Amino acid sequence: MKLQLDLAMTGPSKANYIVVGAFSKDEKAVTSSWTKDLKDAFNGHALSADFTGAAGSNFSFDTEAGRIVALGLGDKKAYNDESLRNTVATMIKALKAKATSISLMMDTMLVKGNLETSVSLVAESAMLTAYSFDNYLTKKDTNKIKTIFLNSKAKKTAARKATAAMEQGLQIAESVNVARDFVNEPPNVLNSVSYAKMVEKDAKKIKGVKVKSLGLADLKKEKMGMFLSVNAGSNFEPRLVHLTYTPSKVTKNTKHIAFVGKGLTFDTGGYSLKPGGSMMNMKFDMAGSATVYGAFRAIAMLGLNVKVSCFLGMTDNAVNEKATMPDSIVTARNGKTVEILNTDAEGRLVLGDVLSYASDFEPDCIIDAATLTGACLIALGTEVAGLMSNDDKLADKLLKSAKNTNEKLWQLPIIDEWRKDMKSNIADLKNIG
Repeated sequence: MKLQLDLAMTGPSKANYIVVGAFSKDEKAVTSSWTKDLKDAFNGHALSADFTGAAGSNFSFDTEAGRIVALGLGDKKAYNDESLRNTVATMIKALKAKATSISLMMDTMLVKGNLETSVSLVAESAMLTAYSFDNYLTKKDTNKIKTIFLNSKAKKTAARKATAAMEQGLQIAESVNVARDFVNEPPNVLNSVSYAKMVEKDAKKIKGVKVKSLGLADLKKEKMGMFLSVNAGSNFEPRLVHLTYTPSKVTKNTKHIAFVGKGLTFDTGGYSLKPGGSMMNMKFDMAGSATVYGAFRAIAMLGLNVKVSCFLGMTDNAVNEKATMPDSIVTARNGKTVEILNTDAEGRLVLGDVLSYASDFEPDCIIDAATLTGACLIALGTEVAGLMSNDDKLADKLLKSAKNTNEKLWQLPIIDEWRKDMKSNIADLKNIG
């Protein structure tokens, strides 16, 4: 599917479907940005009076130019980035089995009148909605849409900035979809060794990125006892993939951000075996690593002026005669001893050693993403991510960024009183409280 930006347009590009936006409540707002031909055709239709422009609604009618689809955008005062994303998603889902080409009349659905922001959002939403993971389907998912034309009456002098904005949306969506591909792969395909190779192959195509992969011997040399204890029962060697992106212009003021991601390619729970129902979908336990790699990838693709390191701890948590038993004591990379009371509390063991390793590079901050505990789902549900931080300024920036991009984060507490819950009677720490 290709997106094409056409400016200085007095009407739509030639396409199977012509899509226009329509706001609700104010009758004039429904058609205020439409061309005269569209208004006349719409008003001349017997059923047009029933179309209110409510969010998610649509109304189709024919003109000499072609089939018109009016998409309801809802209240203009409440219209925002997410409204446009949802509108485009609704359109793609409704037309992907019918249309080979769509002309999108951008001026009828601009967010705050901003063309650049709007084309970026359209590009992002279109590519995310068109995504499908059909690698293992004998009958592939069908999307007939080949081209989406983004039409606007804006002058051609706006093309450079608008095109750059569209490319930004496409690059962000591409990185999200790469992360989705990793998460969707089954565990008999995606293991620590194959996953590392996939990331390395993808990263080597990106300008300014370097990648190295630490294997079993390297992790032993780094004395990552917690990480290795989780890998002990695996048929595959562990991997710590270390990626760095350095912008073209680095000064003493260039910030250095570190991402750390949990990459448990499958989690059986180890000897603390999960029940069958809880073991389904445990291929998703590496989603934290895919998420931070996707973010790292997008930053590098966009060429942002920040140095980023990305650390992905990869293994599965399996059971055999070599697997770590509950009551075992291991030594972490930082020298602390840890009593492992529950082998299903494994993510924190991997991350503890990887965080220690990341700290050696002295970044300005570390952001860690993980499917660490189902308790977070119980507390916050499936739409909200829990945020915990020992730096309130960083947490505030993350919350602000989430709000700006219509993501949902909720800060959870870390208090000193809980530290005693981590103390073990026979080791420095225990892995459950």
